[in-house]
Amino acid sequence: MEKATFAGGCFWCMVKPFDSWDGIHKVTSGYMGGHVENPTYEDVKKGTSGHLEVVEIQYDPSIFPYNELLQIFWQQIDPTDAGGQFQDRGESYQSAIFVHSEEQRKTAEQSKEQLAASGKFSKPIVTEIREAKTFYEAEDYHQDFYKKSPDHYKEDRAQSGRDEFIQSHWK
Repeated sequence: MEKATFAGGCFWCMVKPFDSWDGIHKVTSGYMGGHVENPTYEDVKKGTSGHLEVVEIQYDPSIFPYNELLQIFWQQIDPTDAGGQFQDRGESYQSAIFVHSEEQRKTAEQSKEQLAASGKFSKPIVTEIREAKTFYEAEDYHQDFYKKSPDHYKEDRAQSGRDEFIQSHWK
């Protein structure tokens, strides 16, 4: 098993796209990248902890390679927005790829370069590639939110503008 960690704005919207593939064993919502130990959702939401909302993915690379995870990641975000993602604004909602190895770093950098060269976006790709730090699991009520609270999840996602963006850039 290996780990991949992605920040793509609200972690509620980042679980489902990764959750149902063969080779992906677990997708966990949490926090990474900040300076506060054991942050709470409120700490992260205030933007004072330095953490981003992330999903940590445990996967089998022989079944589901890292570069395929990156393809899914790019198709869930606006990689040109440095101020957050969709309706979620601020540092804690910025997009980022947290790498766990030099191999992941190289693959992520190549993927980012390919996306930039594709011409798909008129603005520069600003999603950062960062070293993975300590992962802090989010509170239980955030885990598998799309399954636990499907109506609330659908309503929040519909209001975010994420689906319209994805549809206009990827479908």
